[in-house]
Formats: sequence, structure tokens, C-alpha cells
Amino acid sequence: MRTEVRRRVAITGVGLITPLGLTIVDNWQALMNGRSGIAPITRFDASRLSTQFAGEVKNFDPAEFMDVKEVRHYDRYLHLAVAAADKALADAGLKPEDLPHDATGVLIGSGMGGMETFVENTLALHEKGPRRVSPFFVPAIIGNMASGILAIRYKTRGPNYAIASACATGAHSIGEGVEMIRRGAAEVIIAGGSEAAIIELGVAGFAASKALSRRNEEPQRASRPYDVDRDGFVVAEGAGVLILESTECAQARGARIWAEVLGCGYSSDATHPTAPPPDGSGAALAMRHALHDAGLKPEHIGYINAHATSTPLGDRAEAAAIRSVFGEHTMNVAVSSTKSMTGHLLGAAGAVEAAYTALALHYQMVPPTINLEHVDPECELKHVIGKGQPAKFTYALSNAFGFGGTNAALVIGKVI
Repeated sequence: MRTEVRRRVAITGVGLITPLGLTIVDNWQALMNGRSGIAPITRFDASRLSTQFAGEVKNFDPAEFMDVKEVRHYDRYLHLAVAAADKALADAGLKPEDLPHDATGVLIGSGMGGMETFVENTLALHEKGPRRVSPFFVPAIIGNMASGILAIRYKTRGPNYAIASACATGAHSIGEGVEMIRRGAAEVIIAGGSEAAIIELGVAGFAASKALSRRNEEPQRASRPYDVDRDGFVVAEGAGVLILESTECAQARGARIWAEVLGCGYSSDATHPTAPPPDGSGAALAMRHALHDAGLKPEHIGYINAHATSTPLGDRAEAAAIRSVFGEHTMNVAVSSTKSMTGHLLGAAGAVEAAYTALALHYQMVPPTINLEHVDPECELKHVIGKGQPAKFTYALSNAFGFGGTNAALVIGKVI
């Protein structure tokens, strides 16, 4: 265990906008009941695509969070980010005027940025000429604008930037927020990720790379991490935002604390742009770094929210990484992939799944992997299958890995 004293970091607010719902309650109930949020695509006509389903956010009206002009000027990924951040702040029991403005930072990243706006303006340029390109085109697509909008919205003057690390973006954003609070660069960090890539080009691009499942006849059964019959991931959209505070400040104001972020670990596969090494060595290194940073040993971990996306190579590599890190303890740690229900939220996945992990610790329940009917022999772990299960555990890991071989792991702990 660590002996030096350093600032502890609490999660006091959670904001979730996902295919499972628009509130913490909706998300948690869906997770515990093993309910899928995957369905046929409705945002555009997907009939000419090989994959025609996704994890869309349903019943979302950005006008509930932004005025009509802002809705029109900004991309959907920004709409989702603002909604999730507003919800996280409210969940933390904070109003914008309550924040220590010079000591509050915003770190909201995106893997893809404003794809829909980019495509719309590209078509306008080619079909109607440069005068039809929106003056709001650039602000609507750039990856740091979620952080920028929220800093303006809440009048915060602390650190304000974005991390873009593909599917590890949300986890990296949380990890860097933790480091800022630890070193005294901020008292509060609004951290997470947002993604809105369910447009024809986005789905076609992932489909062309053979990354997506093609179970068009049974979309809710398509995301099946670790199952021998998995055939690819399901692209999804949404946002996850956490309010991070120094535990001391959170306790002083009497805040409800969901959990604490105890360790952050990063690594690189240094192998291939999109495929992990078969032995999962890069992922294993990130988990080891996170455990070391938390001052914990593998046997302290009771649950892993796996990155597992339902791809043949990725799931096997992560399973190998878990066995490498946990050794003889492997079959004592519960493992599940909530992507089986949400689909893969890309740059938002790491933040959403860190939030789910914090909720699991708080409620002492572990969410399941659904659609896991026949475990791939190369993916043998202590899988939680079907529905949520009660568990007694104090520490958990949340994994997030991305294209480019980028890996992030977070150790999250119950408040004790």
C-alpha cells in the first residue's frame, strides 16, 4: 500500500446520456435487468449498409438543455455533452454559481468530433458552393468545443481542453482530471466524453473495416462480448460526464460521494493501428500501472468493467491481459462488458463505463454481460452473465482501449 499522503479524488456527480436512457435510474435499471439499447437505425436510411442497427440515444431533445440557436449551430456530439454535464452537475448537488470558478476545469473529449456537421457542410460546399458553408462549421466540429462551451456555460476559468484518444478518450479525460486535482491545479473537474457518429459515413466507415456486427435480423443480440459467435461491435452514441472533486472538499460540503478514483494507468500497444497484440501486453501494462498508482495488488480488485467490444481479436487480447495481470486471482474477480447492452460509445465509452463502475461500487451490484451464451475458450474469465448480481467488493477496474494502440485503466474504489 502507498504510504505518502496525497489528495484523494471523489466522484460526486454522474451524468449519463446513453442508448439505455437519459438518467442514472434508467441506465442502472437497464443494466441490472440485462436490457439492450440496440435497435435498427432511425436517424437515417441505413438500407444500403451492411450493418443497419446501432445504439442510438432515444427521446433526446437538445432544446431541453440549450436554446434553439445553440441547437442549430452546434453538432449533436455537443448537444449530448452539454446534457450529460448539466445532469452531472445537478447530481453533484451543485449549481454553476456554486463552483470555485478559477479552480474548476473542464475535460470533455471526443473520438470523432462533429462528424455530422462535417458531412453536411462538405455536401453543401460541393453541391451549392462555399457561400453555403455555415459560419459555425468550425466551432461545431472541433474536438475541444464541448469543453469550451461548458466552460463558457458555467463561467469556469480553470483548465479547459480536450483529449482525443479514440475509444480511450473518456477514461483518459477522467484520469487527467484526477491528476489535476491531486497536484492542486484544480478543486473541481468536469470530465468525460461525448460521441455522435451514427451517421451514414460513420457506420459505413466502421463497416468497411469489417469491425461491425452484421446481425441485422436480431440487433439486440448482436453485441456479444467473449461469446464464441461474436462477429464485431455495435456502434453507439451518447455522453458520460463525471464531477470530480477533492474528497476533502466534497466531504466538507456534505456531498454524496459515489466512489473515488484511486489509480490511473496508461500504455501503448506499439503494435498495429487497429489490432491489439494477441497477448494483450499493452492492456496488461495499463492495468498494472493503474494498480501501482492506487497502491493496490491484483487480489484487491473485485470487479472489472471490461473494454470488451465483441470483436474476435480484441476480446481475446483483453482476456489474455486480465489473466496475465491477475494470475491465480483471475477466477475470483467478476468481469463484465456493459457494451453488450449499450453498444460501443467510442470516445464516450470510457467515461460511461467508469460511471457504471462507480455505481456498481456504490450499490454493491455488478452489471452483466448479456448475449454471452457460449464462452470463447480463449476468453475464460469469471463472467457475470444475464442479469446484475449482488457482490461485496471495495475496488474495481474500468478498462478503455482505442485505435492507435492507446490504453487506459482506472482503479475506482468504494468510499471507506
